[in-house]
Amino acid sequence: MTVPLRAALYLRVSTPRQAEHAVSIPDQQRQGEAYCKSRGYQLVETFVEPGATATNDRRPEFQRMIEAGTTKPAPFDVVIVHSFSRFFRDHFELEFYVRKLAKNGVRLVSITQEMGDDPMHVMMRQIMALFDEYQSKENAKHVLRALKENARQGFWNGSLPPIGYRVVAAETRGAKVKKKLEIDPLHADTIRLIYRLALEGDGRTGPLGVKSITTHLNARRIFTRDGGRWGIGQVHRVLTRRTYIGEHEFNKRSKSKELKPVSEVVTVQVPPIIDQATFDAVQAHLRSRNPKVTPARVVSGPTLLTGICFCADCGGAMTLRTGKGGLYRYYTCSIKARQGGTGCKGRSVPMEKLDNLVAGHIADRLLAPERLEEVLASVLDRRQERTERRREHIAELNKRATETDLRLKRLYDAIEAGVADLDDPALKDRIAGLKATRDQAQADAERAQAMLESSGQQAITPAMVRKFAGAARQRMRIEGGGYRRDHLRALAQRVEVADKEVRIMGSKGDLLRTLAAASGVAPATPGVRSSVLKWRRGWDSNPRYP
Repeated sequence: MTVPLRAALYLRVSTPRQAEHAVSIPDQQRQGEAYCKSRGYQLVETFVEPGATATNDRRPEFQRMIEAGTTKPAPFDVVIVHSFSRFFRDHFELEFYVRKLAKNGVRLVSITQEMGDDPMHVMMRQIMALFDEYQSKENAKHVLRALKENARQGFWNGSLPPIGYRVVAAETRGAKVKKKLEIDPLHADTIRLIYRLALEGDGRTGPLGVKSITTHLNARRIFTRDGGRWGIGQVHRVLTRRTYIGEHEFNKRSKSKELKPVSEVVTVQVPPIIDQATFDAVQAHLRSRNPKVTPARVVSGPTLLTGICFCADCGGAMTLRTGKGGLYRYYTCSIKARQGGTGCKGRSVPMEKLDNLVAGHIADRLLAPERLEEVLASVLDRRQERTERRREHIAELNKRATETDLRLKRLYDAIEAGVADLDDPALKDRIAGLKATRDQAQADAERAQAMLESSGQQAITPAMVRKFAGAARQRMRIEGGGYRRDHLRALAQRVEVADKEVRIMGSKGDLLRTLAAASGVAPATPGVRSSVLKWRRGWDSNPRYP
């Protein structure tokens, strides 16, 4: 008595939509069962893959079928598919798994492409696999082109939207419903909170880093969209995703997660949750805290002046040194500590003493309203001078456009009066040239005006200076003593320690931007700055310690 061959069916469709609509899998199963019956095979198992591509082997049912087919003894003798493309659309991978099964005595059989085991049929199967692979890549290319065009028109191509948005039906085209993103009021406030924490902190601290924001959200039971806890990667994606300023980037990465060329990326306009200035400020903040740009010890180290304190003699960094098992803490010249007296005569200053000296001088001298006005006077004067020059330039451009328009009007009057002939080539060229000059002058004037309006923010008033000085002195202090690093670093970017004096340096431009941001005149751009421009160049204005 002949023992019938045991068969396993492998059924696959490419998308979940095909599986949901029951278009292909039931038909494949019906044909597979009929094939087994006609050949006298015993159907022992069916593997169904509802919505998975055949261009790779990341398919749960496929892997389960391969694992079963390569165990000893195998539970079936043949794997039956509707066509080889159901098994694989990559000719190399197809041959790899066919041979892997064959080593365990299991054959791959196609209902619609029956092949033998001789060299001719093996070659034919490989040729068919090449055609399947080519067709798959062509289909993918056409689908991607359609998706990119859909994105250009502002529609959503599917997938889960970013948190803070939801998908809504926008219009109907035939049987297809086109969808767009709209702001989800339930989660948009969470996104705004994340950006606010990154820029301003929680009211007790300065700007928070990604990890601190994650801890803040989870500690207050502010969950993600699906009710889960926030992760560092999720928060970082929120802070760097341009979708939140209304520019969703479609086709940005390949399947291997590599960035595609800019020319292939399509920007879809969506309702913004965050304004551009806030987004740019957060990016600057993240860059300043990037360990590749600023060492982590400078951003979150235990000392107030780490990264900005230097020896005045050799320029080496002043680093933390301890004594008596950590009971005493000092800022010590790192060159002296490494090389001894031959490198630098060096010095050590008690950490608390230097911290109090620097922070106290900033609070008492720099943050005095009169001193602030004096320090910023030259910067404000230069800004005012630039503003006046821009206004004069805009007036000149508008004058040129008006004069050119008058010339055109005189030419048109001459044509109407019959003095000039419109068909004269020279006259046509003259009119075209005047139009080009007028249009260019108008465009330049509009662009210069836009630049003036964007940069000519509200003037810094004495009241704003006093308010900023008081708030900065208060926020720089921590309850119970000590100082906040980020607030101090917004005002001082370099501290040089000599034998009889300490020189504190900073940028007037950074100081003005900090003041403007704190007053609501301009967006904040926090972070540890690398500028070492001095706002106080006079020796008599620098603090000294005995």
